[in-house]
Amino acid sequence: MATSDSVAIFAEGTFAEQIQELVNYIVRNRAEEERAAAIRPFQDALKTEAGKKPLEEDDERRRKIFSMVVQDVKSLGDGSEKEIEGFFNLLYSHLFSLYTPDSADTKQFVGGLIQTISSASPEQGSLQYRLLSNLFNAIPRKSSLRFTVYSALLNLATAKEELNALQLSRTDIEKWLREWDISAEEKSTFLQTIAGAYQKSGQSTTAYEYSLAYVRSLPSDSPVSQTAAVDIIATALRLPFIFDFDPLFKLDAVLTAKDHELFALLQIFLNGGLPEFKSWQDSHPGALEKYQLESVQLERKIRLLTLASLGFKNIGHDLSYAKVAEALHVPASEVEKWVIDVIRAGLVSGKLSQTSQSLHITRSTARTFEREQWEALEKRLVAWKAGLASVMEVVAAARKQGVPPVIGQVAA
Repeated sequence: MATSDSVAIFAEGTFAEQIQELVNYIVRNRAEEERAAAIRPFQDALKTEAGKKPLEEDDERRRKIFSMVVQDVKSLGDGSEKEIEGFFNLLYSHLFSLYTPDSADTKQFVGGLIQTISSASPEQGSLQYRLLSNLFNAIPRKSSLRFTVYSALLNLATAKEELNALQLSRTDIEKWLREWDISAEEKSTFLQTIAGAYQKSGQSTTAYEYSLAYVRSLPSDSPVSQTAAVDIIATALRLPFIFDFDPLFKLDAVLTAKDHELFALLQIFLNGGLPEFKSWQDSHPGALEKYQLESVQLERKIRLLTLASLGFKNIGHDLSYAKVAEALHVPASEVEKWVIDVIRAGLVSGKLSQTSQSLHITRSTARTFEREQWEALEKRLVAWKAGLASVMEVVAAARKQGVPPVIGQVAA
């Protein structure tokens, strides 16, 4: 039996009694004559004629009767939330005991139930989430129907602007995509849907993360991947809080777009500075407007990245205001403003000294980690090792002389 995240628990009684219970709930608020007319076809279908197989042994007849019930479910009904949830849970139990998870009939029934639940009154929002979540958990883990149901949950939460109610996590998404028996195209579509949902809810950071996963999932030679690559480059450049462009160069789709004008701009933000950006801008008139990019915003980002690169090369040392001003192409009077900005962006940590007109760098983020950055890291580790060896020598000498050692600061 396929594994799901819920266990089917049937109410007491035979199949016939449970079907009668479902039907009675459906027709409970109809007029008496209408109610009797609606129940009669089910009563006839539940009767076992002489010489026929008992209903409990006749799967085909039970499927036919269940199909009649599902076709009569047009709304959530007029019961309490507890009654409604119990009614649908009983439907789910019969559905997945009578039909294989990915049969055409199952897909049709699930599609109808999703439509019924999703079109319920807005006041029943929390109930809608529970009903769809219960359906999701009732479906075997590998079934493609989980993709269908969770997409409906996403659409519902997005429409209600309640995406956080789903408590989505990257761990769950990655797990589901490994489990679900769906095509690569459907997996990409799911990631794109999640990214779009977060974007609509104003959570740009999370949307960007899922957009990266979406582009990563696409075949690099597909037409859609080229469009997606350009979109993710433009998004990364446009978002004011994105300073790490290195992950983009690990996407096959982005590398395939190496002849695109935005790819050249992306390379500047990975390794270049303001002069290179200005040169690109002059040689690509109208490009920024085409991709909804703002020159002022991009200049700010390239200056902050330039300062981060300068800081990475000078960790543990002082940078003069004059050197910072020269690198950023700004007056010395604006240096403190830019330093405060780069610290707020989380790219650099350090201490300003107005007296010495310098910035002492304690930490800085590398724009990319290639040979040059590894070599710089190696030099700092060697210096730290030498400093530590010096400390050990002082300690050893002090122990021989029987006096407490006085240890200076280890050079970083």
